[in-house]
Order: sequence, then C-alpha cells, then structure tokens
Amino acid sequence: MALFDAHLHIIDHRFALPGNAGYRPEPFSVADYRDRTRELGFTGGAVVAGSFSGTGQDHLVAALRELGPAFVGVAQLPPDTSDSHLRDLHAAGVRALRLNLYRGAVDDLDSLVQLGRRAAELLNWPTEIYVDSRDLRALAPRVAPLPRISVDHLGLSAEGLPALLALVGSGARVKATGFGRGDLDVAAALRAVAAVNPGALMAGTDLPCTRAPRPFDPADLELITEALPPAAAEAAFGANARDFYGLPASGRR
Repeated sequence: MALFDAHLHIIDHRFALPGNAGYRPEPFSVADYRDRTRELGFTGGAVVAGSFSGTGQDHLVAALRELGPAFVGVAQLPPDTSDSHLRDLHAAGVRALRLNLYRGAVDDLDSLVQLGRRAAELLNWPTEIYVDSRDLRALAPRVAPLPRISVDHLGLSAEGLPALLALVGSGARVKATGFGRGDLDVAAALRAVAAVNPGALMAGTDLPCTRAPRPFDPADLELITEALPPAAAEAAFGANARDFYGLPASGRR
C-alpha cells in the first residue's frame, strides 16, 4: 500500500520565519523528514504552512521542488492574494489553502473565506482549517460558503466531537493526525468519523510536531489500522487524501 502523509511541515530557516506569539521552531528539512519517515512507506504527502511561517510561501515552494511531484503544498495566504499569485503557487504544486484559527493567525475570517471561495473556483483548491472543534458550531455558518474543507488533527477536542461529526455529515474531511495534541479518545473518534463518512479521514504524521505535548509515534499509524475496518483504514492512508488534493491514483500531480 502506497501511503500518503496528509499533514507534515518543513521548517527552512533560509527563508523568513516571522514566528507565532514569539515561537520559532527549530529547522526541519526535507532531509530530516525523509530520515524520520524512511521506514514508514510514505510515497507522497501534503506540506502544510505553519502559523509561524507567516504568509510568505517561498519556503513551501522550495520544499515542494525538493520533494518532487508526489507532494503537494497547503498555503497560508493573505486575503488580498491575487489570482495570478494563486496560479503561480498552483504551478509550483500548492493544492490547498489553510486557515489557522487555533493559533490566532486569522484577523479577518470572512475575507479569508472569500479567498478560499476564489481559490476553489479558480483552481479547485479545498480549504483546511486548524481549529478547536468546540468552536465549530459557531463557526460553521461562516465557513459554509467554502465548497470543500478539512479539519486538522481530529478537531483536538472531545467536547467538540459532535460539532465535528455534524460538519463531516455535510461533506468535511478530517486529518487523522496530531493524536498527542488533543484530549480525544482517538480510536473512538476515528470510528465515529468513519461511521459518518468512511471517506473523510486522511492520515498523516504532523512531523515535526511543533508544540505538540506528545509528538508523532509510528504506533499512531497502527492505531488507525486497529480502529478502522480494513477498507476504511486503507483509504485513510492514501486514496482519501489524494482525492481531496485532486491527485490521480498514481499520486503525482
């Protein structure tokens, strides 16, 4: 089975790193990522811009160039991003927009939702949302205009799981990542999401797991296999994410 890492970060200090609330992580290069995942069988993945990277995406483009066409990018952008810049990022391998609500990097959500709609209409990009699922009930009407969305790290919160499941019922995807970040019973949450939509889950490492109370462990992948029926687990490890990012079954853009 060809695994797709649906959520990873590359931290390249050759490029500007504005930080987030004073936080600037240690470097994590493409070589570091390959070293950490060498035995795991990943053949592609999604490189996600972190809150600490700001809205400049040169680091993301450089990472995609080094990783190759089996990897896509998820960009963090300002709302006034031009159509021509969106097209340039698409040509470089970016395939989604990220809204980081959890780390307070979004000042004007409604304007960013409009950017997400524009990117979807222009390039068929989905929008990924990093949010505590306890906030989803209030936020759902504001993100409803986005045609395709995903929620990072199982939504983080056990209390917010019903709101997450409601969003899954309306078509949202969910990153099966960051198991050490929230207070969920992870196996139960995986089963609950899959019961609503077995195509919703997208598995990944979240490497290098910046600020996570517990970083990724290869046993997290085994937990997905144990929690889900075989067909649902296999889809979570590859097909669901490739479909979300508009990749062919071969996994190359």
